[in-house]
Amino acid sequence: MTIPDKYALEALHINKRFGALIALNDVSLHLEKSTFHALLGENGAGKSTLVKCIMGYYAPDSGELMIEGKQHDISNPRHAHQLGLGMVYQHFTLIPNMTVMENLVLSRPHLPIKIDWRAERKSLQERIAQLPFQFQLDIPVSRMAAGEKQKLEITKQLLLNSKILILDEPTSVLTPVEADEVLGKLHALTQEGALSVLIITHKFREVMTFADEVTVLRKGNCVGTATVKNVDTQQLAKMMVGTEFVKKTLHRQPSLAQEARLEIHNLKVNDDTQAQAVNNLSLTVHSGEIVGIAGVSGNGQRELVEALSGQRCTSGGEIRAHKQPYQGRREDMRKSHFYCLPEEPLRNACVPAMSIAENMVFRNFDHLPFTRYRWLLDRRAMLHHARELISQYKIRTPGPHVPIATLSGGNVQRAVLARELENEVDILVVANPCFGLDFSAVAEIHDKIMQVRNRGGAVLLVSEDLDEILELSDRLMVMSGGKLVYETIPAQADLATIGRYMAGQ
Repeated sequence: MTIPDKYALEALHINKRFGALIALNDVSLHLEKSTFHALLGENGAGKSTLVKCIMGYYAPDSGELMIEGKQHDISNPRHAHQLGLGMVYQHFTLIPNMTVMENLVLSRPHLPIKIDWRAERKSLQERIAQLPFQFQLDIPVSRMAAGEKQKLEITKQLLLNSKILILDEPTSVLTPVEADEVLGKLHALTQEGALSVLIITHKFREVMTFADEVTVLRKGNCVGTATVKNVDTQQLAKMMVGTEFVKKTLHRQPSLAQEARLEIHNLKVNDDTQAQAVNNLSLTVHSGEIVGIAGVSGNGQRELVEALSGQRCTSGGEIRAHKQPYQGRREDMRKSHFYCLPEEPLRNACVPAMSIAENMVFRNFDHLPFTRYRWLLDRRAMLHHARELISQYKIRTPGPHVPIATLSGGNVQRAVLARELENEVDILVVANPCFGLDFSAVAEIHDKIMQVRNRGGAVLLVSEDLDEILELSDRLMVMSGGKLVYETIPAQADLATIGRYMAGQ
């Protein structure tokens, strides 16, 4: 009699190198059937590399992958899907201009030459009725809120008969209520025996509330696995960083002179389809304050930040910096000491194939000490400058000469922040500055942002993380449907009220 294997997934003694960088060193992970398992670690600890080895994006240099007790060499993501592995990524993989039904049907690996849409509709309605999340099949994905899109991504994997679901920061685009709903329903599926879940997250609250077990990676090594009910957050933090972690208390100085630094009047900005994404928005950010804009992704925040950083044209209204007209050109930003950390900085603020040193001088490459005669670059000065910033901002890298795309997400974030904050900052715009970062990196970046504010800078913080907004902001606003619909101060904030406005209610 064959005894069923207790594990849905095992990664055994996985090793992976990228040149001189050891990404994974003899890492093992055991996901029991019908459990909710969390994978923790600082940025660059090896979490994403491990998951990519499991899903077939990378081939491990050595080690074994076991699915229900059987060894498999997973060659690509399609092979992983055939074995019952599904993954929900940080960023949506849906096709915005197609309907819910079209996205679900076209996600299947094998399709007939001619699709019977009437039969597909009936089949989807019957199958979705048995799943946790319900949808209108004919609505275009582009009209869905971020939370609904994330639920659709999960539903897509369940319809593909994934028995092992890997979630990569799945709640980063959700309101707190939506996050609890999604994770709660997935946890219920594990308890029913229908699913095994491996979640990558940096949120201790999610681990302690929903996970059964947790595995911690540190610098490419597996520190250990624990049953969640037997550990606390302080123990997990120590496993992640190797020492006792004491969160630094943010020092908020009394506000300085309230000079209007950034003024936005009746601003209109269109999205990529030329529909109006920002609708007659007006706000003022003063010196010595942080104004936080909360909101669910897709309500015009990205277009607002791109307009302020000069990456998108406006269709109406006015922006003023230091009382002067501002159009987002390089000379405008230099003159007004205007700096920006956009969302997804590797895509929006870097040239991935260029070195860290080169990316760090984008602001000043044509000025001393990085240029001679305004056309000849001084490479030695660039490397020296980069080494100083790498040390100051604790950027983990083999050196300033490597392409910035080789860094982990958190270290890219640090590198761009270092570039933007190295000079005198009068106006700072930051968008989701800690997206996907571990708690120690979050603490460092929050401290840097608060320092700008305390020195008299005007900071506009756009974030989908409500806890971040509440911790940093002097004033809090909610953006929905391209408009500012609610304003309060954190000390008087009511989470239920904010949540309703974020959801557009």
